Amino acid sequence: MKLFRVFSVLLIFILIAWVPMSCKKKYTPKPKAYFRIDFPQKEYKNWNLDFPFSFDRLSMTKIAKDQSRDAEKYWINIQYPEYRATIHLSYKTIDQNLEEYLEDSRKLAYKHSIVADAIAEQLYINPKENVYGTIYRITGNAASSIQFTATDSTKHFLRGALYFKERPNRDSLAPVIKFIDKDIVRLIESLKWK
Repeated sequence: MKLFRVFSVLLIFILIAWVPMSCKKKYTPKPKAYFRIDFPQKEYKNWNLDFPFSFDRLSMTKIAKDQSRDAEKYWINIQYPEYRATIHLSYKTIDQNLEEYLEDSRKLAYKHSIVADAIAEQLYINPKENVYGTIYRITGNAASSIQFTATDSTKHFLRGALYFKERPNRDSLAPVIKFIDKDIVRLIESLKWK
């Protein structure tokens, strides 16, 4: 009987201590968040070297000659070091093979359709500067989110592709892609052939 009383009193104390703890707000884990990215004010300057083309580029970018094994003379990379992003530009001279270059570029863009949610094409036409192009915006977790071509249809052909040195994650890269997309549009709009 004495043991029963001790046990009952102990049980009451445990219940009294437990009830206030159980009324507290339950913890719900928060989803993974991404750092806020503060973008600088955009300032462009013209890039004009001994190349068959010139364009405006964001002043914070760095331009380097493409060092890949199969790189040709006029291939360059526009680097965004802070965002670990690079726009790879490859230039070719047209010798009655424009259709081949355009089809190869289209295939390279649509190669990402396996992992892409959608691919939107936007045409660009500037008869004054003789620049005609297409921008491919690839949504989803594709390795390249923007690709483009520009040509004068007779002599010059330029192809570009944006890549990140990060695992493709559309949610975390979306603000940076949007930031760089405007630079790509500016590049095409300011493109001049020599």
